[in-house]
Amino acid sequence: MWNETPSNEAPFVKVEGLTKQYRSDLPPVFENVSFSIHKGEFICIIGHSGCGKSTILNALAGLEQATRGGIVMAGKEVDGPSLDRGVVFQSHALLPWLSVEDNIAFAVRSRHPRWSRNQVAEHGARFLKMVGLKDAEKKKPAELSGGMKQRVGIARAFAVEPKMLLMDEPFGALDALTRGVIQDELLRICADTRQTVFMITHDVDEAILLADKILLMSNGPRAHIAEIVINTLPRDRQRETMHHDPQFYRLRNHLVDFLVHRSKQLQVNRNLKAAYGEPVVVRPGLDSLKVVASRDEAIPAARVATRPA
Repeated sequence: MWNETPSNEAPFVKVEGLTKQYRSDLPPVFENVSFSIHKGEFICIIGHSGCGKSTILNALAGLEQATRGGIVMAGKEVDGPSLDRGVVFQSHALLPWLSVEDNIAFAVRSRHPRWSRNQVAEHGARFLKMVGLKDAEKKKPAELSGGMKQRVGIARAFAVEPKMLLMDEPFGALDALTRGVIQDELLRICADTRQTVFMITHDVDEAILLADKILLMSNGPRAHIAEIVINTLPRDRQRETMHHDPQFYRLRNHLVDFLVHRSKQLQVNRNLKAAYGEPVVVRPGLDSLKVVASRDEAIPAARVATRPA
């Protein structure tokens, strides 16, 4: 079945009590957000606009300071940007005056400033080949399609060999066919490199395809992580066939029900203490309750449940 992280393995990333409040006379965008990520896990976070998903990602990247709480990665506090955390934004953010290979080289030199030109080129070419763009290395961004630009952005992020990859809806502007191709590339690369990934998406099917765990956020303001959904589909799942697994529809229905109904109810009840308990850890893809590892999926004192689809 799915890959289960050993219960005795310490979290690679630990987020504790994260709160963001822009003005003292307004409620926080989100508050008391806590979760853990283990090495090699692919985490997706889903929630309605305004719940603070991008702010959480920017805090993980060190690009934004939280009002309260902290983030620790590999035993060190995150207090600013670092090459250990690569970011792929919604826009490709390529330098338009540089070729594809030079855009990659620019990033590689930031990681390896003493490398020769040949070392940089060989390293960059490996990642361009990995995303299927070896033949486009001399082209400028203006000569590329939207999907190709995003692939260059992904190659550039991987080329600096970050310890964690952060992705902010990187495929949101792409057509369905191109998005599917890049999703497949991302799955293959992550399987080869065991890359740790934190990704924002609004696409439920994309989350089921890519993620090991899916964090569901309540609506803002005062948003929080309401549920942690364990993806119990086999990790070698494929886009073309995963819908044949009966678990797929249980997972999908659970996620859609949260976004359409339960997230609104949490917003209505946001002043109730019950709305701010520990996130529920759920396995909606299973037909019966499974025994969860002692760490409760790295969420202290989390409640564990399965809910009908």
